[in-house]
Amino acid sequence: MDPSADPFAEFIVTLQGLWTSALSFLSGVIQPGWRQNQVIIIVVLAFVAWCLHHPSGAILQNWVRSREGWQKWQLRWVVQIKRRLGLIWFFVMCYGVYIVMQNTTWPSRSYLLGLAATLSIVWVGIAFAARMVRNRPLRRIVTWALWIYATLYLLNVADYVAGFLDGVAIEIGEFRLSVLTLLTSIVVIGVLLTLARIGAQAATGTIRRNDDISPSMQVLAVKGVQLAMYGFAFYMGVKAVGIDLTGLAVLSGAIGVGLGFGLQKVVSNLVSGVIILLDKSIKPGDVISLGETFGWIQTLGARYASVVTRDGKEYLIPNEDLITGQVVNWSHSNDFVRLDIFFGTAYSDDPHEVRRLAVAAASSVDRVLSYKAPVCHVVGFGDSSVDYILRFWIKDPTGGLTNIRGNVYLALWDTFKENEISIPFPQREVKMLDDR
Repeated sequence: MDPSADPFAEFIVTLQGLWTSALSFLSGVIQPGWRQNQVIIIVVLAFVAWCLHHPSGAILQNWVRSREGWQKWQLRWVVQIKRRLGLIWFFVMCYGVYIVMQNTTWPSRSYLLGLAATLSIVWVGIAFAARMVRNRPLRRIVTWALWIYATLYLLNVADYVAGFLDGVAIEIGEFRLSVLTLLTSIVVIGVLLTLARIGAQAATGTIRRNDDISPSMQVLAVKGVQLAMYGFAFYMGVKAVGIDLTGLAVLSGAIGVGLGFGLQKVVSNLVSGVIILLDKSIKPGDVISLGETFGWIQTLGARYASVVTRDGKEYLIPNEDLITGQVVNWSHSNDFVRLDIFFGTAYSDDPHEVRRLAVAAASSVDRVLSYKAPVCHVVGFGDSSVDYILRFWIKDPTGGLTNIRGNVYLALWDTFKENEISIPFPQREVKMLDDR
């Protein structure tokens, strides 16, 4: 019977091959000879490297602290080097011994030392390369998978292990999922997603440096590039490992219908976010009022908009509320904002003089526009005062509205005090009647 016709028999043959290779190596190590000597040298060098790890790490740390002006990415690389100083020391010493033995004795007597040196430097390279994967769990999976694969490949047992992992599989009809396929897909998808992230960051920087694109369209373009690149990377990763996605079409359709009912609000916010970006009604930097919330748009997300108020609070307002609610955008078409304040003076004061002084007081305040001159009008005769409205324009609503109103009120107070204009307030007279 051909073992390749039976997956279980092929699995047993692979295990036997691995076990035979392991026994052959152990027998060579146990018996006195150059193989045993190389193993002893490797163990000694590993112990010395472990002893050098902490002192050299402290020296490197003190050296870095004496430097100034280092950027964060440089410090991160130093931290990674410090964590792997033991492995680096092992590579340097092991490779040095390997070179010496290559020139003084037979090459076969230093084979294990060369293999150990190669493994150590490959492990260090994989550890540094895996830092490009931002997601920590995914980074660990990719790192360990590459470490294991590199080790098996350099030991010339990768084919045996691949056959072993491919034999451990789940088969349902024509669908077959093996451990090898699963691990390969995780590594491939991780690498492709990392490349997609790097490409998306480069495209994002290019888009945001283009002043010809409006802020809202920049946000939409960035989201579109990220979605396209990550989606393409995931699709190519799944296809690269041979997983057929056509069988998942019906299942994904059923899941999509269920999610559509359960995630109506989420989908509504997503669609509302796209509409906001397309019609440019709200964009980053705009000053808006929504109910009692007044602040400026910091970021526009796929689900919500971040609004920062003057007191430092950050409100996450769903995109649907910005579409369906009444929003006051103080800087939609331009940055000009007109503000009104109300005040009153005594009936004994000349209204013409009060209006002139009020306009002069408002014009003297910073941020009040001079080419859109303030105006003052009489709006009524109250019980205790003649009532006025003072209107003025500003061009920087992001600088705040309450503070500019307060400054204009203070200017009115100082001007009225200098010109003996009185601001009345309600008064009551109490008469005491004689008790008869």
